[in-house]
Amino acid sequence: MLLVLNHKLSFLFGGSKINLLKLKNKIVLLVFLIGFGKIYSQTVTGKIINATNNSPLENVNIRDRESGNIGISDLQGNFRVDLNRLPAELIVSAIGFENKTVKVTASNEAVNIYLIPGLEDLSEVIIRSTLIPAELREIPAAVNVISERDLNRIDQTNFAQAFNNVPGVYVNQGALNTTKLNIRGIGARSQYSTNRIQAYFNGIPLTTAEGELTLDDFDPESLSRVEIIKGPASSIFGAGLGGVINLYAAEAVPGETQASVRTTFGSFNMQRKTVSASHGTENTSLFVNYNDMKTNGFRENSEYNRKSLLVNAGLTTNGGNKLDFLANFTRLKAFIPSSINEEDFRNSPEVADANWAESRGFESYDRGLLGVSYTHNFSDNFSNMTSVFLNFRDAYEPRPFDILKEERISAGARTRFNLDTSILELDSQLSFGAEYYREWYETGTFENLFRQFENQGSVLGERLSNNEQDRNYSNIFAQAALNVSERLRVETGMNINVTKYSLSDLFVQDEVDQTGDYKFKTIISPRLGITYELDEAKNLYGSISHGFSIPGVAETLTPEGQINTDLLPETGINYEIGFKGNWLDNKLYTEVALYSIQIEDLLVAQRVAEDRFVGINAGETSHNGMEFLVNYSFSLFPELQLRPYANGSLNFFEFEDFTNMDNDFSGNRLPGVPESTINLGMDAIYKNLTLYTNLLAVGEIPLNDENSGFTDDYKLVNVRATYDLELIPNLSALFSAGVNNIFDEKYAASVLPNAVGFGGAAPRYYYPGNPRNYYAGFGLEYQF
Repeated sequence: MLLVLNHKLSFLFGGSKINLLKLKNKIVLLVFLIGFGKIYSQTVTGKIINATNNSPLENVNIRDRESGNIGISDLQGNFRVDLNRLPAELIVSAIGFENKTVKVTASNEAVNIYLIPGLEDLSEVIIRSTLIPAELREIPAAVNVISERDLNRIDQTNFAQAFNNVPGVYVNQGALNTTKLNIRGIGARSQYSTNRIQAYFNGIPLTTAEGELTLDDFDPESLSRVEIIKGPASSIFGAGLGGVINLYAAEAVPGETQASVRTTFGSFNMQRKTVSASHGTENTSLFVNYNDMKTNGFRENSEYNRKSLLVNAGLTTNGGNKLDFLANFTRLKAFIPSSINEEDFRNSPEVADANWAESRGFESYDRGLLGVSYTHNFSDNFSNMTSVFLNFRDAYEPRPFDILKEERISAGARTRFNLDTSILELDSQLSFGAEYYREWYETGTFENLFRQFENQGSVLGERLSNNEQDRNYSNIFAQAALNVSERLRVETGMNINVTKYSLSDLFVQDEVDQTGDYKFKTIISPRLGITYELDEAKNLYGSISHGFSIPGVAETLTPEGQINTDLLPETGINYEIGFKGNWLDNKLYTEVALYSIQIEDLLVAQRVAEDRFVGINAGETSHNGMEFLVNYSFSLFPELQLRPYANGSLNFFEFEDFTNMDNDFSGNRLPGVPESTINLGMDAIYKNLTLYTNLLAVGEIPLNDENSGFTDDYKLVNVRATYDLELIPNLSALFSAGVNNIFDEKYAASVLPNAVGFGGAAPRYYYPGNPRNYYAGFGLEYQF
């Protein structure tokens, strides 16, 4: 070819060898540059897909990090971007979705990129926990979401911390295994645990049939989000006067397979190890997480060890039908320092109560839940989701006054139909269904002989009691949503609840027989809500709802040990108005809510012995309050994003009409809940580095019904940073570090309302919070 080229060039240019040589060199260089350009100038094509519903996404920005070239996805989600070279790194961003970085190694195959909805555009987040799923702004109720980003703000050892980011929710946490949540002050007078709040994990009930709830033992990395419906929501979920918490397990991202290992270490000899793996396609999802955490704790007798395993799997057919499976197992052993009196709290907050320390009291249990759900689409506008579930818990708890053994097994099913239809020629959605839950519970107490065996801790003695409980409830529910106009939406719903239980006293060595059966009256809980769109993405809402909570078996016993058939459920009505709106091109989201909850037949637990309570209906309480939330997201320049946020609540909770043991507490503030909470923070994201800062300010808390004592108000500042570093293609190192309580504030992390001092001892109201503490972590993540 070069000979032919030489001959033609000689003919054209007169045969000058020097000129010919120069020209040939230029042509060869030109051919080389063209070929080089073909190698290093590439075009990548692909499709952007919503990870939650597999729908294409339009107007998504896809930018090549090196060249800055940009592509925009079309109506079908398709895009193309010119690259300088391969491999390349694409920065994918869209309003309302989490930013994503994608590595491209070849240009001959289309790339499918799945985006996970974010929470900057909160008004368009689909709320899954209501009977009729809808965008948050369309729901006439106070609903908050704890996102994956919110979970990343905390130190990963303590899931309950994340609830402090929800206005109207307050976390009392005496230890990692002693958490009490109250929503709008309901449940604040609980002694040791969360009650009057209904909770579900992927549709599986977490709240026991007695109304007790434990959220301490869930690992944050096992969760994708949490939805909280505040205030009475009995028209949807039955018993739950305070509200409903719905947890959703983490899922695999479609089109991705990955595995990771992480370890964290910190103050008080805290060690945490996590292994997780996931595999996702368009039709299948598998996520597995194993966690092992231990710490010596800040206080005496507060060692903690928890192991947990979660498996979440899903299969979707071509017709859109879906089968889901969830399993979660936890093994826990946590020693209990218990509460202390004010003198110890002020001067020696690290000490445990003397009796708990001497007996080496602790709580241990194996706990598991299993659930299978199936969603079937009969047509485009008619579907059904049915779930069956099983829970179990086997517990052993040595306490200074006795040793408690518990075995609990519960099972049930829930089915829900959803129909898009027309009512009175108005576009409408209907939902109706039923739930059945049954629980078998056996409990026994034994003497604790620790005082007879010095320095040995708790020693099992003779049996003191043996009871079996069979408790069940059923709910029938329905809800309708009518789109009266383009701006006006009306919702109405109702739940019918039937609850009954039987108690069998198997202990015959004493003179008290607690055996008996009881059935509460049928409870009907209605709800009405209205949403009006004032302007685009700016909604005003109002609602009226009824709620109730059923007494626990222990509360229904008289001082003589017999069942109190006169005891009534605690009931309340919530009146609420609020606003939800986006501003500044969806960069700013705001919420404000004003509410008044009026509770009747208040259930009061009277302490008649060191571990014995009886329940009475003692009066009424009034819960009036205001809540606000502000989230803002903006960029100073393309690679630095700032997300400041603020939320808080002002609480006016008091006894409306309350007389207990001849003492009139009417007009007093409700104990166990602060007068106000303010939560401020800033997330700063620069490339692969994220810095989280947070300030939590908590007002004073009444210690008892008499309002004779109060905690001090306090402020906590926490800082956390994470950094992702690519070591080699597809393998990244994950670094994290943080400081909790930077200014070493001394505060009461929890209180024991209405504590009683026995034998002349001072009442033990206080659970001290942790002093300043540090942690750091390292992990590896591999993308297959």
